[in-house]
Amino acid sequence: MTLPSQFKKENAENIYIYHYVEEMIANYGTYLKETFDDEEITKTELPFLIRIRFSEKTTQKELVELFKVSEGYTAKLLRKFEDLGYITRCEDPTNRRKKIVELTDKGTEKTDKLLGLIRNWEINVTSKMTEEEVKLLKRLLFKVVEL
Repeated sequence: MTLPSQFKKENAENIYIYHYVEEMIANYGTYLKETFDDEEITKTELPFLIRIRFSEKTTQKELVELFKVSEGYTAKLLRKFEDLGYITRCEDPTNRRKKIVELTDKGTEKTDKLLGLIRNWEINVTSKMTEEEVKLLKRLLFKVVEL
C-alpha cells in the first residue's frame, strides 16, 4: 500500500481511524479493479452476494436497510441473482409478506471464488504482520463495528 505523505510511523497513533479506513478502502478498490473480472456480476453487486452468503436468514428488506439502497434496486438485483441461479427467494412462513433470501449451491460456488479474491487481498495487506497481529487486528476491528 502506498501511503500519503502525512502517514508517518512515528505519528501512527495520531492519525484518525477514518484515514486508515479510507486508505484500506482505496487499496481494496484498486485491488478489485485489477483482479475482479466477472461477466455476470459487478464490483458493486459483489457485497450483496457475499452478505447473503454469511446471513442465516436474510430478507430483502434487511438488505435494503443494510446497504442503504432502494427496495426497487434491491429487488432488481435479487431478480438478477435469481436468474443467474445464485439465490432463491421464498416466503417467510411466519410472515407471508417477507421474502427470505438464500444462496443456492451455484451461489455458494460463486461466493467461494469471490472469497478467494478477498482472502488474497487480506493476505496481501497483512503480509508484514504476524498471525497473532492479524488476530488482534480482527478483534479490535470487531470492537469498532459492534457499537
